[in-house]
Amino acid sequence: MPDVSTETAPKVLDVRPILQNGGEPFQEIMQAVTTLAPGQGLKLVAPFRPQPLFQVMEGRGFDHEAREIGNGHWEVLFTPRADVAPVETSADADSPETWPDPSLHLDLSDLDPPEPMVRILAAAEELEAGKVLFAVLSREPIFLFPELSKRGHQWAGNFDETGTAYRILVRVGRPKA
Repeated sequence: MPDVSTETAPKVLDVRPILQNGGEPFQEIMQAVTTLAPGQGLKLVAPFRPQPLFQVMEGRGFDHEAREIGNGHWEVLFTPRADVAPVETSADADSPETWPDPSLHLDLSDLDPPEPMVRILAAAEELEAGKVLFAVLSREPIFLFPELSKRGHQWAGNFDETGTAYRILVRVGRPKA
């Protein structure tokens, strides 16, 4: 009889050597995800808290638990989720459910990157601080998130119920000094 604990044990991927050698571990992480057995998780070890990866994995149906393991290094356990993706928010987003209704709606689902990011950033620059824009995209805009934060904007987003469209609310802020 097979040992059930080894079948469900998470796959471990330590990306510290890749980063130490000047490499980019994203492709290796995504490759590891594609090789996971049904229900299997992924334990990632990194020399920093991989915050942008949380949204990527969320979009792929994984929850995460992150803990610092010393010297600024982190261990993140990504576990498969059976429910719909909850809303992810920028670190400084204050209660998106209380934001005003969007004053601008953009359907960018038929555009290829980087065009949706360019249009969202341009639209945000035209709106007054505190206004909200809503956009629908064909994929998760992982490169947009840090750009919004850098410009002082807050965001909240997730995939729709079908997992085929990403919805994002952007609350316009002021650039950080």
